[in-house]
Amino acid sequence: MRARIRHRAVPVLLLAVAAGLLVQAPVAHAAPAGYHKYVALGDSWTADVVLLGTAGTPTGKYVPVDCFQSTFNYPKQVAKALEVESFFDASCGSATTEHFFQPQSGLPFGGTNPPQLSRLTPDTDLVTVGIGGNDAELAGAVIDCLNVTGSLVAPLLPLPYPLAASCKARWTAEGVDRMSENIAAAEPKVVAALQAVHDRSPDADVFLVNYLAGIRGPGCYPLVQASNADQVWLAEKLQELNAMLVRAAEAGGARLVDTYTATIGHDVCKLPTVRYAEAFLPVSLNQPAVAVPFHPNSAGADAQATAVLSAITSSRA
Repeated sequence: MRARIRHRAVPVLLLAVAAGLLVQAPVAHAAPAGYHKYVALGDSWTADVVLLGTAGTPTGKYVPVDCFQSTFNYPKQVAKALEVESFFDASCGSATTEHFFQPQSGLPFGGTNPPQLSRLTPDTDLVTVGIGGNDAELAGAVIDCLNVTGSLVAPLLPLPYPLAASCKARWTAEGVDRMSENIAAAEPKVVAALQAVHDRSPDADVFLVNYLAGIRGPGCYPLVQASNADQVWLAEKLQELNAMLVRAAEAGGARLVDTYTATIGHDVCKLPTVRYAEAFLPVSLNQPAVAVPFHPNSAGADAQATAVLSAITSSRA
């Protein structure tokens, strides 16, 4: 019986993006064998959403196509590297912890993803979880910070503050940072989700995967249509979210996978060949399919997979 690990440990942006012109093969990883049934749970930063090159099926055999899973996301890379006998990727764009327990309906094409926890079985022995950002509404704050003016001058290139409003000002009105409150409120939800994983798969090793360093700010306009102050605030909230996940992993009996530290310097402000997450104007033509803005691209998925496999290797050393 495998001992339970107890170490310390965003919604889809509905914007059409073009497919990459060059196909890049997934990075090869080495990891110890021994797992048999692997289930991946999570939101769009687990699914690594793309609008072309998706892995879902409209029949629901796996997940609805409008979960927008990429064919190269980190769960698929991890499953391939570990050569598991059974693998199910239940992740879906826009998912919250509620969708671990309840169906996720009302997806863009009318699809419904079954409760993600329903994919677990008593003999599942490996589970990765990537959740919390949508519970905290951080993805919504990023959208808010885009400052789309709808002007005739810049219909596709929104203007920054002061020509448009400050999203930080809206989220921190009257001296209260509502995002910080949301992150704190999301913590018990993530813990409950992890505990539910253990209830359904008591012998599983459970890994909670945090969010990579996609936003670092400041000085990123026009790739990020926000003021320097807004960009700094978003970067701080991302780190605050990841700090919450450290605590949640410990309380929920999971091992934290840190994808943030190793991806510093690969944020949306960097050149297309360097960044691991796409900006408002995705132009990374060296990717198999350009990611939805402000989500990991294929290089980001490779970095996530490397971090997860490294955590697995360390836990079994």
